[in-house]
Amino acid sequence: MGELPGPVTEKLQISPKLDLEHPLTAHAPATKYYTALVTGDLQSLEVLTDRYYQDVNLVFEISKDDPMPGDLTRPRSLVPAGLWSLEYKRELSTPLCLAARRGHAAVLRHLLRRRADPDLAPGGRGPLHEACLGAHTDCAALLLQHRADPNLRSDQGLAPLHLCTTRDSLGCAKLLLRHGATVNLQSEDRGETALHVAARHCLCDHAWLYLRHGAHVDALSTQEETALNILCGQAPGTEGCLQLCRLLAAHGAEVDARDEARRSPLHKACGAANAGLARFLLQHGADVNAIDYNGMSPLGCVLQGAAFKRDLRPHVVVQQLLNHGSQKIWPPAFVKVLKSCAAVPEVVEVLFNSYSQIPISKKWAEAVPEEVLQQHQLFYQSLFRLAGTVRCLQHLCRSAIRNKLGSKCHCLIPLLPVPKPLRDYLLLEPEGVVL
Repeated sequence: MGELPGPVTEKLQISPKLDLEHPLTAHAPATKYYTALVTGDLQSLEVLTDRYYQDVNLVFEISKDDPMPGDLTRPRSLVPAGLWSLEYKRELSTPLCLAARRGHAAVLRHLLRRRADPDLAPGGRGPLHEACLGAHTDCAALLLQHRADPNLRSDQGLAPLHLCTTRDSLGCAKLLLRHGATVNLQSEDRGETALHVAARHCLCDHAWLYLRHGAHVDALSTQEETALNILCGQAPGTEGCLQLCRLLAAHGAEVDARDEARRSPLHKACGAANAGLARFLLQHGADVNAIDYNGMSPLGCVLQGAAFKRDLRPHVVVQQLLNHGSQKIWPPAFVKVLKSCAAVPEVVEVLFNSYSQIPISKKWAEAVPEEVLQQHQLFYQSLFRLAGTVRCLQHLCRSAIRNKLGSKCHCLIPLLPVPKPLRDYLLLEPEGVVL
């Protein structure tokens, strides 16, 4: 490597006033400095910076392979700003980044008062990124007061607002917007805005904040996903997802927005076996028979992943789709349903009962693994016993009623003056056997 320029070289020089016998600086001044930063030892830090002139803008090269006691990483060397290492498991950091990452506000204030650069980011993320990632609101406030750039991008093309990914980071998000953060700024890699990020993490309060500050509800990422597209791909049970779905819809989100693969939010919700979101989308007019570029419908999406999501009760999504008028599987292809969904007999039952009559072939029994047959013996015995027979009169009456009501089954059947068990039967509630 050639000779470094003068101002950069000075950062590598040890101050002539450094006392190598002092307990804080003897043997490994960089380690002592680093330890004081990551532990929040303000008293030691004041001595190191004020008496022994440790540079508040020093850049640490840190190796994660050589942990210090207390799960700290050891700084291997000091390098000038603007240089970076190609070594494996090495990273560059600054005093401000180290303090902000761990939420040491007092240390951060000390460094900023000694003119530490709030935007220095040799490791890819700046101090403000670190504060937002750790949801350290007090640290973010200090950095912004010292003119940290609220729109500074990391090496991954992310602004601090993109790193507000937990509920505790709401205070950071508010501060960023108050200090001029661009709410619709897109990340460089995925082209996602802060609203996309809030949707990915089901952060309803964040989304409400962004929408109040002018976030575009249907902004598209590089994969042509809206915030609603991203939200509907999240697993069921994630707190706040349904509430956020309602919020986005209330602000005019397109319920049938398609991504680059022509998948709609309903495709995503069904693929995730998210019955709550699927129900909401269907109630708000989502196209139950939308087809993506792979020829997959929402029903196909839930059937495709049902075997891996049995705990999420995917049959409930299948019921909802069929009760809203979803087209059924082509009868000769039903054997494929058995091959993929045999371990979830509730799905097989709901789909089988949506037909008035469907021929059962020998291939059906061959498609079900022996261990599944044993595990769900009662159901599959009742199913295969129907081969070559006509369904019972009760089922045929159900089919006639459902055919008459069509895509209105979901809203008209609950209005019928009949007992609840009969309404459930008409809505294809599984019973464990078929007749």
